[in-house]
Amino acid sequence: MSEQSTTPGEGFHPHLPDAPGSPAAPLRTRLHHIRADSLDGDTAQTGGMRRFSAVSGKTVGSEKLWMGQTHVAPATSSSDHHHGESETAIHVVSGHPEFVFLDDSGDEPQEVRLRTSPGDYIFVPPFVPHREENPDLAEEAVVVIARSTQEAIVVNLPRLYALPSDDA
Repeated sequence: MSEQSTTPGEGFHPHLPDAPGSPAAPLRTRLHHIRADSLDGDTAQTGGMRRFSAVSGKTVGSEKLWMGQTHVAPATSSSDHHHGESETAIHVVSGHPEFVFLDDSGDEPQEVRLRTSPGDYIFVPPFVPHREENPDLAEEAVVVIARSTQEAIVVNLPRLYALPSDDA
């Protein structure tokens, strides 16, 4: 069995013949190959970092998932933000990014800093304000992100603070 690879710009399943004049197959009936050099930078952004979409409603027709990459330049901190109703899973690919949030479960809110390494994972629950930092002076930090919503929800905040709970 020979392996055929896709090339940039061919879209999905380029090896399946499409009859001239026939309608294209729906997005949800074929596998999609998103090449590393074809990631979409036209997504919600936060200062200090750059997000690139791979899997989204816009790129492949996904209905419940967004996935992509985030790059944080050396010696850079993102703005404070949260991702609305979206659960976010993060896999550290390179660098040693730090994830900062406020823990307000005690008497006084306390800033918590999670220091990571390649191969580590982070889970960010919905509506939790946080920021990413890259303290390394020379190496860019790159992470892969998966979200439980179709698009990358990003709500930029003026500061890192705890949102009021529904119980209050």
